[in-house]
Amino acid sequence: MKNLVELHNLTLRRADKTVLTIPALTIEEGEVLAVVGPNGAGKSTFLLTLAGLIPPLSGKLIFAGRQFEQWRRLDYRRQVALVLQEPLLLDRSVLDNLLLGLRFRKIPKPEAIQRSMEWLNRLGIAELAQRKARSLSGGEAQRVSLARALVLEPRLLLLDEPFAALDPPTRSELLQEFVALLHQNHTTTIFVTHHLSEAALLGNRIAVFSEGTLRQIGSFEEICEQPADLAVAQFVRPILARRSTDEADGH
Repeated sequence: MKNLVELHNLTLRRADKTVLTIPALTIEEGEVLAVVGPNGAGKSTFLLTLAGLIPPLSGKLIFAGRQFEQWRRLDYRRQVALVLQEPLLLDRSVLDNLLLGLRFRKIPKPEAIQRSMEWLNRLGIAELAQRKARSLSGGEAQRVSLARALVLEPRLLLLDEPFAALDPPTRSELLQEFVALLHQNHTTTIFVTHHLSEAALLGNRIAVFSEGTLRQIGSFEEICEQPADLAVAQFVRPILARRSTDEADGH
């Protein structure tokens, strides 16, 4: 597998404050990378940088073999799709929300409608195509957000805690469906979450951000059994302890 994303000595700044440094990180084509860490660790800034919305302060960001600076911004952004925690949908029909991005890409209308309906069907919401997006439940709206991103066929899909605002049953159902969808679609994905269990379920690898730096990257087992440093251990162990307690209580 070849690398889609390569980061070298990357420093990210937001509001005149350095929030994250990444000495080295590569993400392969088709990989799902889960990103975890405490609040303020730089996870969202990391996604916004990869989305082309915040330029890196220093270091190298290489995408599809070309340095970030060599890309025309619009061409770069068309390679990437971003889904946020809160769905940002237009006050139009569900179908119109999907069609808009395809119109910008000058996809012929019949093909755009076909692609949109295929993704609405895959996410189980084809019957909502003519409903107003603002009338949807939280789970339905987030399904539309995911469909709107995936219909663009991005090379890189960025997810910033897309299930965090959902109630537990809806969250669990959508998460399981999304895991199956990612395995079928093989879209290179970076998934930010506070939940280590979600990271373990979704990610081929897990990256731990803490105290403004990438601390460790590896499998769920590696990070839990061999944390790289105290910061990783302090993040991981309370979560594992809570999970052990829940399992002992039969939850």
